[in-house]
Amino acid sequence: MTSAPYPLARGLTGPRTADWLQRYGVYAAVAALLVFNGLFTDHFLTTANLRTQLVQVSPVVIVALGMALVIGTEGVDLSVGSTMALASSVLPLYLGYGLLPALLVALLAGVVVGLVNGSLVALVGLQPIVATLALFVGGRGLALVIAGGQLKQIENKDLLNLGTESVLGIPVVVAIAGVLALLVAFLVQRTTFGRQLVAIGGNRAAAALAGLPVRRVLVGVYVLCGVLASLAGVLATARLTASDPSSLGNLMELSAITAVVVGGTPLTGGSVRVLGTVFGALLMQLLHATLVTHNLHDSTAQMVQAGIILVAVYVARERRSR
Repeated sequence: MTSAPYPLARGLTGPRTADWLQRYGVYAAVAALLVFNGLFTDHFLTTANLRTQLVQVSPVVIVALGMALVIGTEGVDLSVGSTMALASSVLPLYLGYGLLPALLVALLAGVVVGLVNGSLVALVGLQPIVATLALFVGGRGLALVIAGGQLKQIENKDLLNLGTESVLGIPVVVAIAGVLALLVAFLVQRTTFGRQLVAIGGNRAAAALAGLPVRRVLVGVYVLCGVLASLAGVLATARLTASDPSSLGNLMELSAITAVVVGGTPLTGGSVRVLGTVFGALLMQLLHATLVTHNLHDSTAQMVQAGIILVAVYVARERRSR
């Protein structure tokens, strides 16, 4: 008789804690980091430093938004870093015709990558991790071939302005990331396409039986992910003032997946948390900056980030298993 309340209490507190952590944990962690740095890190909360942090995290946010859509369908895209490199490699070839044609060609590269990935997943039936692994390797190789294996300096002022200019005091790259976050949130929450991709991620077989255009939606999701990755590659190139396919976008797929998972989107699909994804990317950026500022080695920062990922995945698993 006396043992009954314990499991009942455990059942109430455990799931509630997991729910709270998945819903609000990333926001609480960002707030805690800001408070910590405000107290113990000199000049961290200055306008100049916060501006720098936002500029640095913006390409990650853009790529993570596309990754969140893919993960929402219970997929993954390992080729986003290579897509960034591919977009960067074609930019110098067309900048002579102006920024707009070069930008369109770079985005077209993302469309092609997305079509290949989406077709392999939706039409051929390959597992997403296998389908996108091909372009994870081959995409960067193609980018290096296009660039001739060399870093190319960018001198086009219109492109460089994307990496340095501000609008109403907000850096252009930050403004673009913010607008894209709003558009992706609208897409997920307010459009038929968004509801369909969430339904497909929740149960693909049931979605097909319900008459949803599963293949078309999957291809569309991977195309969107490719376009966002190519745009991030363009902005990263503008910030670096050079096209360097050998290093641009390296490990970006891991950063994007981390942001999505830490932000509360489950790897099992059926949900997309856009605001959580943005804060997940911001959390990883602030955490890395905090650890480096306090003279901890990059390897230590990576281990701490790995621990956060494990906690996020465990919390999502506990919540899903109920």
